[in-house]
Amino acid sequence: MGTHTRRRVDAGERRARLALRHRLAPSTRASSAEEVAESLVALHATDPASVFLAVGARLAGGGSPVAGLERALYEDRTLTRMHGMRHTLFVFPTALVPAVHASTTRDAAARERTMLLRDLRKGSEYDEEWLAETERQVLAELTARGEATGAELGRAVPRLRARYLYGVGTRQEGPQPLSSRLLRILGMDGRIARGRPLGAWTSSQFRWAPTPRQPDPSDEDAHAELVRRWLAACGPATEADLKWWTGWKVTDVRRALAATGAEPVELAEGTGHVLPDDLEPVRAAPEPWAALLPALDPTAMGWQHRDWYTDPAHKAALYDRSGNIGPTVWWNGRVVGGWAQRPDGEIAIRLLSDEGGAEATAAVEAEAARLRGRLGDVRVTPRFRTPLERELAGAP
Repeated sequence: MGTHTRRRVDAGERRARLALRHRLAPSTRASSAEEVAESLVALHATDPASVFLAVGARLAGGGSPVAGLERALYEDRTLTRMHGMRHTLFVFPTALVPAVHASTTRDAAARERTMLLRDLRKGSEYDEEWLAETERQVLAELTARGEATGAELGRAVPRLRARYLYGVGTRQEGPQPLSSRLLRILGMDGRIARGRPLGAWTSSQFRWAPTPRQPDPSDEDAHAELVRRWLAACGPATEADLKWWTGWKVTDVRRALAATGAEPVELAEGTGHVLPDDLEPVRAAPEPWAALLPALDPTAMGWQHRDWYTDPAHKAALYDRSGNIGPTVWWNGRVVGGWAQRPDGEIAIRLLSDEGGAEATAAVEAEAARLRGRLGDVRVTPRFRTPLERELAGAP
């Protein structure tokens, strides 16, 4: 398609696509956690509660997502928690894991292991052969047990309790335990996976379990598959959006876009891309909608350029200093406020925009009641706290 024939996709159409494809309009809500993950490609899992809240916001009905999501993660294994783009922990559809591993996580694991070996050589007597034997013992123990915590593995494999001097010659110099770093690398390598948490679904302390290695696709196929899935969920979007989301080099991004046959369209921020069968206009969302999305929700974190759904004037209240977004209130595809759970369990809301008037206010309040019902007696505090969330929660 030549530049002179490119279709222009405005912010209104992008918000309509978001409502449909991210299952946020009530008539588009999903019936299972797997459907949500398939629609979004990946669920941010750095904060374990965000996975459950992101799924719950997109499920039909007002029930809790916990049982279905735990079954998918720990029994059916149709969903997998692993490191992916930008070294970040996500929950992926298990069928997508080989493409994520081959395109992204495998190289990250190799870099992490190289850095660990460098630190071991500088700050201890341990070497590559010693590390390989430690990995072998950990995998053998985990295979025998079926699952175990890091502490249990440390008691069974003394090498895992080794400590080394990290940051030799720098201000960060100090003793560090091997266990958590090595287990993370084995997870990134696809040899072990995070199982059930030690506590409730909000816990970030997980058991580990061995996982069978799946054959990796070729690098080219893996990159193209991940981009194809992402464009189906988030297109149109720019190269910069995709480079940010994946953490890849721009050459990898461009090669993958070419492999998918992506077509260029015009966006407010420049050239965007859609899949070749996705050029038809999307005129409107099926109905007005409101949503309360958790911190690090994949919709709020899906693009680098966010002005088409977040007013720049509100970013100081909604983001922390590292760029992590807190809990957000949405109306018809735009972030219009934030929310927090107070110690008594109530959901506190502040609207930063009067967009939508009384209709929006009523819809947001209904979503707050739905969220309150799903949470029950559980209290959720985001791992990365933002100014507005802290204020609404009454945090010091």
